[in-house]
Amino acid sequence: MTRPTPLALAIALAAAATSLNALAQQAERLDAVTVTGTAATKTETPFNETPQATSQLDREDWEQKGAETVQRALGYTAGVYANQVGGSNRYDYIVLRGFSDGSLSNTFLDGLKLMGDANSYSSLVVDPYFLDSIEVVKGPASVLYGRASPGGVVSMTSKRPEFEHGGEIRYTAGNNNQRSAAFDITGPVDDERRLAFRLTGKASAADTQFGPVEEKRYAFAPQLTWDITDATSLRLHAYLHQDPEGGYHSGVPYEGAVESRNGRRIDNNFFDGEDAYDKFERTQRLVGYDFEHRFNEDWTARQKLLYLNTDVTMDQVYGFGWASDTELNRYYSGGEESMQAWTLDNQLQAELATGAVDHTLLLGADYQYRENDVVWTYGSFPPLDAFDPEYGAGPSDDIVTTNDETHELSQTGVYVQDQMSLGNWHLSLGGRYDVVNIENTLHHNDTTSELDDTQFSGRAGLLYAFNNGVSPYVSYSTSFTPTSFVDEQGNLLPPMEGEQWETGLKYQPPGTTNRYSVSMFHITQENVATKEQPNDPYRAIGEIESQGIELEAHTQLTDELSLQASYSFTDITYAKSDVAGEQGNQAIYAPRHQASLWGHYRVADGTLAGLGAGLGVRYRADIQADRANTEQVPDYTLLDAGLSYDFTNAGMEGVMARLNVNNLTDKEYVASCNSLQYCYFGAERSVKATLSYEF
Repeated sequence: MTRPTPLALAIALAAAATSLNALAQQAERLDAVTVTGTAATKTETPFNETPQATSQLDREDWEQKGAETVQRALGYTAGVYANQVGGSNRYDYIVLRGFSDGSLSNTFLDGLKLMGDANSYSSLVVDPYFLDSIEVVKGPASVLYGRASPGGVVSMTSKRPEFEHGGEIRYTAGNNNQRSAAFDITGPVDDERRLAFRLTGKASAADTQFGPVEEKRYAFAPQLTWDITDATSLRLHAYLHQDPEGGYHSGVPYEGAVESRNGRRIDNNFFDGEDAYDKFERTQRLVGYDFEHRFNEDWTARQKLLYLNTDVTMDQVYGFGWASDTELNRYYSGGEESMQAWTLDNQLQAELATGAVDHTLLLGADYQYRENDVVWTYGSFPPLDAFDPEYGAGPSDDIVTTNDETHELSQTGVYVQDQMSLGNWHLSLGGRYDVVNIENTLHHNDTTSELDDTQFSGRAGLLYAFNNGVSPYVSYSTSFTPTSFVDEQGNLLPPMEGEQWETGLKYQPPGTTNRYSVSMFHITQENVATKEQPNDPYRAIGEIESQGIELEAHTQLTDELSLQASYSFTDITYAKSDVAGEQGNQAIYAPRHQASLWGHYRVADGTLAGLGAGLGVRYRADIQADRANTEQVPDYTLLDAGLSYDFTNAGMEGVMARLNVNNLTDKEYVASCNSLQYCYFGAERSVKATLSYEF
């Protein structure tokens, strides 16, 4: 069967979006909500006035689909690949526009960077039950946030205290022994309604498809909002999170997973480790505040601070490469890490006018600091038969310490952004100056690698907002990403630098929440670490190039029927590389084609009033299995479904039942590969039922 070309697919989806627009304009909408692009601009900017591609999701979006992690919540979002490590839920791996280099360090909570260490096991996650919305900013965002991947950032917004009493109790059960209980309570503290609180908590556990490995989580978030005056507010918040069991995180060879090995295939439930040597425990403590003071209608000051501390313990026995026709070589990795970090952002916003031009001016200064102490160990284990495993082995030799080091990073940045409006024209200009210091200390030989660098980041965007809701735009933006790689002299390599040109079209019919967008982009990233041979020193001469097109639609066709559709074509290549046979090849972890469709129908009247049903399909194609592009991961299509019933019409107000099934057909597939020695099985079918009561 011949696959349609990217242009044909783009035209087809654009035609579909046009048809949806016509239907959407005919639909009467009683409620109109302005969709804002706060992460893209750090100001309240409407979707169709933001000259950069963004995607916004609210709680209902991911709860309809039964998503239990942030990466799963983004599975239907254009330009995002959320299946990098298949069935693993240990981290939120999020590949943006093909770039996987920042997938563990480009997440933000309430506008502040979660200061994980991508060169370690200390990367943070936030359970989506504690979130109100998620926004994806596609393309470089360093002008507002400093160091970041050129692929984009993911910005999460917490649930906040409310000045009306309310709450929820929720229970979930499903296959693989899934079970969870959660609560969420909010309301005013005093009669004057100056103080409001929110307490949110969740406990969850599940078996996994991989042998004896489990997932467990306990999380709690207390918050207090104080409206000190009508113009001054303070929010105190904490997020306390423990994963006593962090689930599975391993892979198997391409030969055996995708192709047969001597006529046999490895089962997608295969566990390559040892139960007695398998552990991942993570404890996160986040404490901070948001302060805002409005001097008058034109001037507002904000300060946000977040302190975080994490402890991680890891033990893992893993297979890597064939030792015989049936047995895998096995090795051991261990880690003990303790990280602490601060991030502080100060903002001054002004609404001004110079003649006929209106300005939203944002001045900012932020500071980020992270220190991570790591001890890593290594050993070897006897081989394991991948087709008939027998467990109970111990180490083949002594487990030794390979790394005892401290990673330190600090970043101080000042930035300015001016969003100018002249009639229907909207021009955004921004610039940022950063001072970055990175210091890695190796304690076993008392050596230190240090990088002191300054960086300038910029962004310019021009958009014209027609009165009918159509907004064409063009923008240019840059990014920088420091690395932990060292050269022949032991010096840290200079930061990778990215730049993007983007043009697109947004459409939001007036008076509706419907959103449609198409964007075309071209990104280059320079100073990428590369080396000729595996044992050679790194050099910062590599270059990655990404270009493509993304289409996305969120539409309410009728009061009962909503639709979410997306298509992405991403051509990301190693444009320059010292690695033999790699230059010009397509990057791993990056489907060339992605398409998804989710429809949801809610019965509003009649006997079945309160019943909701959703059905979705996800398609991924042309994923390279290795950097040499010798093999590809087979294309795959996954089906998801959801049912819900609101018992209000049955006399039980606030009671809701949901049933979610992900990977409806229980398709066995490989999601992606790091190399031909390490491929990741996709998640098997998940069935879970949720019962909740809102009050």
